[in-house]
Amino acid sequence: MPQTKGIIETHPWQPFLPEGCRLLMLGSFPPARKRWSMDFFYPNFTNDMWRIFGLCFFNDKDHFVDQTHKTFLRADIESFLREYKIGLYDTAREVIRLKNTASDKDLEVVAAVDLGTMLRQIPHCTSIVTTGAKATSLACEQLAIGQEPAVGTSHTFVFEDRLCRLYRMPSSSRAYPLRLEAKAESYRLMFAETLT
Repeated sequence: MPQTKGIIETHPWQPFLPEGCRLLMLGSFPPARKRWSMDFFYPNFTNDMWRIFGLCFFNDKDHFVDQTHKTFLRADIESFLREYKIGLYDTAREVIRLKNTASDKDLEVVAAVDLGTMLRQIPHCTSIVTTGAKATSLACEQLAIGQEPAVGTSHTFVFEDRLCRLYRMPSSSRAYPLRLEAKAESYRLMFAETLT
């Protein structure tokens, strides 16, 4: 397999921050473009994030899935996220892929996203979700959260004058060794706390 070591990749998208955003979900960095099934967050068709959303909100893992074209229903996803005021972005702005994979462990972060600046743009946001180990460690470092929460748990922290909570959720990657339904149940509990 060809190595891409040394090539700096810049994040391809702007943050998705709907008006009134109250929950911000942060991954690490998008997979390589060749793995995209759509031009939006969690684009890899084998990534289960949009199946998790389908199970949590519609009891249907395929609610946001277009099986015929092996992609996701981006317009439906964006409409849903705006309705529920859920924002999406990642914790790394520039990375080097140490191997030709989408795995967090193979990403060298060259420049992190400025989470403080992003949180100031969404003053109603009091809940942050990280969806992997690298995203969690980068968020904790940026937001001065001393101890990283264990998977499926959360910690409170203060950002300027705002009391917030950081949730660490299971990775939606199929490489993460947990059944889809178990991942969805963890996310379901988090959504119940953050969106009600």
